[in-house]
Amino acid sequence: MEFLRPATWADALAAKAEHPDALPIAGGTDVMVELNFDLKRPKTLLDLTRIGELTDWATTDDSLRIGAGVPYSRLIAELGGQLPGLAMAARTVGSPQIRNRGTVGGNLGAASPAGDTHPPLLANDAVVEAHSVRGSRRIPIADFYAGVKRNVLEPDELIAAFWMRPATGPQQFSKIGTRNAMVIAVTAFALSLHPDRGRVGTGFGSAAPTPRSASTAEEFLENELRTSDRWESRAELDPATITRFGELVAAAASPIDDVRGTAQYRRHALSVMARRTLIWAWHDYRRTDHGNFNSN
Repeated sequence: MEFLRPATWADALAAKAEHPDALPIAGGTDVMVELNFDLKRPKTLLDLTRIGELTDWATTDDSLRIGAGVPYSRLIAELGGQLPGLAMAARTVGSPQIRNRGTVGGNLGAASPAGDTHPPLLANDAVVEAHSVRGSRRIPIADFYAGVKRNVLEPDELIAAFWMRPATGPQQFSKIGTRNAMVIAVTAFALSLHPDRGRVGTGFGSAAPTPRSASTAEEFLENELRTSDRWESRAELDPATITRFGELVAAAASPIDDVRGTAQYRRHALSVMARRTLIWAWHDYRRTDHGNFNSN
């Protein structure tokens, strides 16, 4: 196995162009497991840990640009107030040691349906920034997943960063597994309220070939909130609305039976998590002043 360790981003892109089959490694929390269990044996490893710019984040206009190498522990500590849903998901990733090493960039590169950060990325309309020697492009998160553990990156592309807007409304994340963390999710669900746009965002994992949004459920709830004027009144939600939202989230899934759970259980769990996160998020919305939703 050949091991490449570029010192600059330009060198990394050049190496990826020359070795399109090279497997990028930064935190290594997925890659090393597969290597240790002999599930993957790439000809070339491309170590990105010397690329300092991948571990930076900054605010640009109305969005945050977060380097692909920023570890989960820093997302929680430094960005938990601005991206609460993503921070909630990051807190469920592995142990403290894993959170100190693992990255959203790695989650995106692996593209596993069970990746914990995919649901909040979907619920908040994240954008993936990919680079190659040919240039750069931005990929809406809904267009990023191509299949089970597959994404739309070209062979010579590397993930440089992802973009997200700071929260303008409550965000929630819920995950079901044998333990809250240090475990692959049986299924997971994220919900974000975007009152500035009258939008509702959702995302779920481990219940379809790829991470997925429940678009019909989003449209239903958006219409209910708009026509009932609840964005302005902040009145309690009708129990029938909450129930129907859960049903539509479950209907968006196409899960399978496996060792972690049955398809039927996953659909039921998604319905329950959708209802609960909606209740929690709406409770936060009702009791919080406009424009003051950020919390750790």
